[in-house]
Amino acid sequence: MNNDAPPLLFAHRGASGYRPEHTLEGYRLAIEMGADVIEPDLVISRDGVLVVRHENEISGTTNVASLPQFASRRRTQQVDGEAVTGWFVEDFSAAEIATLRARERLPALRPQSAAHDGRYGVPTLVDVLRLLAEINPPRVAQGLQPIGVAPETKHPSHFAALGLPFEQVLLDTLQATAHGATVYIQSFEMANLKALRPRCAHQLVFLVDTAGAPSDLLRAGDPRDYAALLQPAGLAEIATFADVLGAARRLVQPLTAAGALAPPSTLVADAHRAGLQVVSWTFRAENEFLPPALRRGKVASAHGDVQAEIVAQLSAGIDGFFTDFPDLGRAAIQDWQHAGRP
Repeated sequence: MNNDAPPLLFAHRGASGYRPEHTLEGYRLAIEMGADVIEPDLVISRDGVLVVRHENEISGTTNVASLPQFASRRRTQQVDGEAVTGWFVEDFSAAEIATLRARERLPALRPQSAAHDGRYGVPTLVDVLRLLAEINPPRVAQGLQPIGVAPETKHPSHFAALGLPFEQVLLDTLQATAHGATVYIQSFEMANLKALRPRCAHQLVFLVDTAGAPSDLLRAGDPRDYAALLQPAGLAEIATFADVLGAARRLVQPLTAAGALAPPSTLVADAHRAGLQVVSWTFRAENEFLPPALRRGKVASAHGDVQAEIVAQLSAGIDGFFTDFPDLGRAAIQDWQHAGRP
């Protein structure tokens, strides 16, 4: 990304407003809808294969809980300091994961997507990169930009403690199968990105939330939270190991007491001064996730005006954004461009 380039549209977990998240079918649809980059979240199987799921606990997005052969795998463990009960990817081989079927995480809000439950498998990172290897050469031949990929390492310290560190297997997989796609490696853990920085030339994205602190800092006894890291000194440190700040969208644009969009914060300008690009996450169309002033009607699953929220943040200077609805994200970019971008 650079300051003169158009904003990048990251398909959050694929076209996850329309298909179960992290499926090849969802990624393909996202690309058809105008995504520039697709996002596979990564966890690791017990035999060291990078599996595309948002959490290492997999019952929320697969049918594993309904399969009697895996009933005994249910257990409770600590994950980043929290007790979690369910079925964990690190207890399964990649071959066993391949027998599972994906399902919608939010069926009440996304019945259209839930209608696809059971139709699609659970991909590995190699599967996703093979999809791009199929799609990108024809795009390049037509003079189009290749679709990028933004893998996010989930719970890297947890997996490292199990003897399943992310860094080398991720870099080796990308080296073997990325085939020229621009890569943005994301993490909420500073240590993970610091370990990657001297070992690769990929774009590194440090993710920050509105509250709390990075889990690796908590474990190390570092007193800094996200608010401290987003001060000038913290941003300067982030710029030593990351290229992009992935900011929760309320950090870029807070809300008023009445639930309307407030004026943007100084975060984008501050990050740009530190040499960081800024991408904002995550824009969703359902009323459930929108500011009150942008909701339409009272039904939580109904769609409000997410395009207005995206346009407002584009006007605030973000360099890209994540959305579950790539078609609406692309329409928002067009609205912003037609209105006369700053």
